[in-house]
Amino acid sequence: MAWGPYAAAIARWEHALGRPAPVPVDTAGRLAPVFVEWLMGLPAGWVTDTPGLPRSAQLKALGNGVVPQQATAALHLLLDRIAEPPATATATERTAA
Repeated sequence: MAWGPYAAAIARWEHALGRPAPVPVDTAGRLAPVFVEWLMGLPAGWVTDTPGLPRSAQLKALGNGVVPQQATAALHLLLDRIAEPPATATATERTAA
């Protein structure tokens, strides 16, 4: 598949996930849920292999989902912030209290 200006990014993500990019559109030319699932870094079939879940519901679930790598980064940032000792009050703040 020709990815044009996105070829390098697609190749990096294929390498990171360890699996090739699926075709981005279905036979009707519509966005393929398996491609969205792949872009999000989810395991193959995480959403798309759910029995009885139509294409529109798959896309809705994926669109309302969270990219695991982003969630991990956010949690690390929040946990680092919680772990920091509280700042000590300045002399002005102590006298105002």
